[in-house]
Amino acid sequence: MNPHNPNQTFPSAPPGIPFPMLTPKQEPRDETIQEIQYPNLENLPNQNLNLNLSLNLDFVSQALEQPTTTTAGAGTVDAARMAEIFRRSFTEGLQRQIQNNDAVDENPNANARAIVPVSASESNYNNAPPAGEVVNVRKHKELVRMTDVGLPDQRQFRDVVRRTRMVYDSVRVLAMAEEEGNFNVRRVRSDLKASATMRSRGLWLNRDKRIVGAIPGICIGDVFLYRMELCVVGLHGQPQAGIDYLPGSMSSNGEPIATSVIVSGGYEDDVDEGDVIIYSGHGGQDKNSRQVFHQKLEGGNLAMERSMHYGIEVRVIRGVRYEGTSSTSGKVYVYDGLYRIIECWFDVGKSGFGVFKFKLWRIDGQAKMGSLILKEAFLLRRDPLCYKPMCVISLDISKGMERVGIRLFNDIDRCNDPMCFEYLPRATFPHFVFHESGNATGCQCEGFCGEGCFCFIKNGNDFPYSQSGLLLKGKPVIFECGPSCSCPPHCRNRVTQKGLKHRLEVFRSRETGWGVRSLDLIQAGAFICEYTGVVLTREQSEIMTMSGDSLIYPNRFSNRWTEWGNLSLIQDGYVPPSYPSIPPLDFSLDVSRMRNVACYISHSSTPNVMVQFVLYDHNNLMFPHIMLFAMENIPPLREFSLDYGVADDELTGKLVICN
Repeated sequence: MNPHNPNQTFPSAPPGIPFPMLTPKQEPRDETIQEIQYPNLENLPNQNLNLNLSLNLDFVSQALEQPTTTTAGAGTVDAARMAEIFRRSFTEGLQRQIQNNDAVDENPNANARAIVPVSASESNYNNAPPAGEVVNVRKHKELVRMTDVGLPDQRQFRDVVRRTRMVYDSVRVLAMAEEEGNFNVRRVRSDLKASATMRSRGLWLNRDKRIVGAIPGICIGDVFLYRMELCVVGLHGQPQAGIDYLPGSMSSNGEPIATSVIVSGGYEDDVDEGDVIIYSGHGGQDKNSRQVFHQKLEGGNLAMERSMHYGIEVRVIRGVRYEGTSSTSGKVYVYDGLYRIIECWFDVGKSGFGVFKFKLWRIDGQAKMGSLILKEAFLLRRDPLCYKPMCVISLDISKGMERVGIRLFNDIDRCNDPMCFEYLPRATFPHFVFHESGNATGCQCEGFCGEGCFCFIKNGNDFPYSQSGLLLKGKPVIFECGPSCSCPPHCRNRVTQKGLKHRLEVFRSRETGWGVRSLDLIQAGAFICEYTGVVLTREQSEIMTMSGDSLIYPNRFSNRWTEWGNLSLIQDGYVPPSYPSIPPLDFSLDVSRMRNVACYISHSSTPNVMVQFVLYDHNNLMFPHIMLFAMENIPPLREFSLDYGVADDELTGKLVICN
């Protein structure tokens, strides 16, 4: 019986079940490597690695496995004892309140006294440390609910989260590339390196104030490749456990409160029906994720019950299997919004051991679940006509010119303007661009390009991409191996010239006219496509402008490449790349008759796509290719946005040319 709800009872356990003798283990591991243990970070030494990544590998250590023993047959538990275990946990908590002269709140829908309302101006988003400054990491102090978050604050929080994730992804990609081909370095996962480095610099969000409910700046549908990234942004503070909560010792009313859960199918008794979840409590499993003991009403389980009692919502993050991800678990983690815990009971699980179960119900009025969008995108990849086939104007507007088809979709009106233009997969340069650049000199590498390669030297003695093709650092210009190079087509320095590899879609939008999105998950730092058009000189541009034709000026694109790979927040004295350099660009792209999919990307001052200039088929620095890369993990079916270098109030969502 629940002392706060006398009508709630718990089913009896069958006789002969052994009584638990060990402390329950944490949630089942969904990674293939042990998690790290963080030491004291106040006096963290710095060591410069090959890529100037300030990180001491010695403090990224693996956790020791706790010894596991089995005590089957140690005793029996009947229904009365199960109820007593449940009742005693609450009785002790109530006695503490009485001893502290605290009033016991019997209203299950009241706000817990553990929650402190905090306005947007009081949040720690506004107290970011100066660049390069090391701050002490403090323990969680209070559980807060964000209030008065208006649209300007939401935009600010979103930008802080975006920049924090960009730093995390930049450090992770650099750390990953650092180990590639270096077998003398002790292998530690790049996501653990990145999170440890950011923690040492005090860059984890929401550490002093643990937020209950929605996290400002994090949207439903946001996708994370690694669990440690959830910790970095404060969405879920436990690297391994599936229930994140504030313990009673840190709560103002002395009771634990759950803040978020990860639903990843780790427990055999879980039932996930989308809007309704039957979530099994944690504990009682061995290292092989088998239930071997009864669960206890303590820790996260007790916190879940207390959240149910007070009517406090919890965030739900789902772990979803996704092909092609670089994650070691093969999963991605998608934020699916807020749920309320409406029921709690103790039951006998499939393994025959006692398990706490919680029924979670999704709160109405929220955006569509990200996990559902992932499923819809998966079905569309298999069958592009499985959803509203009458709204699919074309399965490939490139007409076979790209490696993958580009779908044209319109379920708003009958407009099909993108079909009226000739598709241009690559920019068309004037002939003099190739002649004036002289004979292009390439590398003479017969196998894979390495240090000493001529193209390696042209890039400032550095390769711009990882082995998997992710951009390591934004630069003024990148020299890829080209037609005059002897290296094979699969050289790591040939990324953008291979063309499109993600399944993109041009779609009709009520907000932006035409927009672009992907049916695939695009990882941060990944190449998307080239921004193409007919290249015109300044004199030609002036003539075409008088004729009323639509032109794109590459020199107006914002220098977002400076943000990708920027280590100024974690490395003292960081100097951004300035070489190779290019002169001011003085040409335009005519997209009035010939264009490609990039022309339909919307404008935003907080974009998820950036421009990186690249040269590969000629050496004329005045006329680089305009290549687009992802600045963050872009979930399937989320619209792309690009900073065209103009103020938001100058545009109505996108350039006029796209309408």
